[in-house]
Amino acid sequence: MKKVIWIFSILVILVFILHLFAPKTYQVERKVVVTSQIDTVFKSLCSLKEQQKWSPWADLDPDMKVDYRGIDGEVGSVTYWTGNEEVGVGEQEMMKINPNTAIETELRFFKPIESTSIGFFKLKEIENNTEVTWGFRGEHKFPISVIMLFMDMEDQIAPSFEKGLSKFKNYIEK
Repeated sequence: MKKVIWIFSILVILVFILHLFAPKTYQVERKVVVTSQIDTVFKSLCSLKEQQKWSPWADLDPDMKVDYRGIDGEVGSVTYWTGNEEVGVGEQEMMKINPNTAIETELRFFKPIESTSIGFFKLKEIENNTEVTWGFRGEHKFPISVIMLFMDMEDQIAPSFEKGLSKFKNYIEK
């Protein structure tokens, strides 16, 4: 019985130490320059319905169910999705809109893992083109923080952002 208590105690201490060194926050972002006016790009990115047209996750589940609430393109509008294991279940709410400069959403994931993150777009005019930065940030809570010692959010999310921005570029430049 003493061995079991010692082993359990060591495991608890090890997990605690790992948590101390584990990343507590994350941020992933990617950029693309599109040959479209900033106001056109901004209006498109504000629309949760239009985002669905180029979303890299829409390709992962063609049968995904998507519902919308509120006035699309305005603070408070929400898109809700339920899909296969790759897509999961969640919702995105438009939280902040700064005309032609920035958009911020709250992403609430319900399945497969419950979490909340902030999604954002930043826009910058560059010689009649528009630079779009798409990003995602949040906090790792225990015990996910310990798991993230062995996973990299950059590796997990960045390829999807790159694919999505490529699809967005094709979509907005048509």
